[in-house]
Amino acid sequence: MFRNLIFVWICIFLTACEREINITPVNKDSRLVVDAEIENGRAPIVVLSKSLNFFTTIDSAELANSYVRNATVSIQEGNTIYPLKEFEIKDTSGNRFYYYSTDPQVTPQLIGQFGKTYKLLINVNGLSYTSETSIPLLTKTMDSIWWKPAPNNDDPKKVVLMARVQDPPGLGNYIRYFTRQNSQAFLPGLNSVFDDNIIDGKTYEIQVDRGVNRNEDVDFETYGFFQKGDTVSVKLCNISKSTYDFWRTWEFNLQSVGNPFSSPGKVIGNISNNALGAFCGYAAQYRTLIIPK
Repeated sequence: MFRNLIFVWICIFLTACEREINITPVNKDSRLVVDAEIENGRAPIVVLSKSLNFFTTIDSAELANSYVRNATVSIQEGNTIYPLKEFEIKDTSGNRFYYYSTDPQVTPQLIGQFGKTYKLLINVNGLSYTSETSIPLLTKTMDSIWWKPAPNNDDPKKVVLMARVQDPPGLGNYIRYFTRQNSQAFLPGLNSVFDDNIIDGKTYEIQVDRGVNRNEDVDFETYGFFQKGDTVSVKLCNISKSTYDFWRTWEFNLQSVGNPFSSPGKVIGNISNNALGAFCGYAAQYRTLIIPK
């Protein structure tokens, strides 16, 4: 009887403590979103768009309208300013995409180089935005990649990719990696950026998970694996601290979506004037492996 009475009082107490919270989303003015990069041996790519409100219904028309067109975009290296041209591409479904890059008919051409610093200059509707990044020297490298059967897996065709990486002495060597499976595009890993706080100055072996398309749901039954018969390429990039911070916080927030126990976080970009996004520099090294059938 006494235990039943205690249980009733607990229920009453918990019910009395319930509080209904109604959150009304606030629609804010859109902000400029910058997705820009420059890699050694390649021309820069800059994609400009407008931010969308959280509860916006996103479809192909909404995405197409989010691109920022007719902006004035340039990149400065040293005392030279390289104007960028707007390009349009169309996929097989008829969707149009827009980006800014160097005009192949204009000289001199801007091509990323190791050890150089670049300043991004954007003017949109009378507002100016700037950012700065660098392409580090290629100091942290892969000396080899290989495959081995996937552990604890019943499918004999599944394999894991391994790499041997050399980290130079001295903290502050940040990396981001991508993989390509056969003729697909290079895709970043689910966790694609790493520092060297634990492995400073060491040569180590590590499993390289297959990259993921962030626009699709991740199938954790097959995540990370490659298949026998695949041609696999790994792109290992030395990056700056600002590039590392952007992608580290971006990936943390992406993986926190829908998790009631995660803590909120802020994505750390490097664009001025309250814009979103980042201008990233990549010192890239490539390795390719054919996995036999």
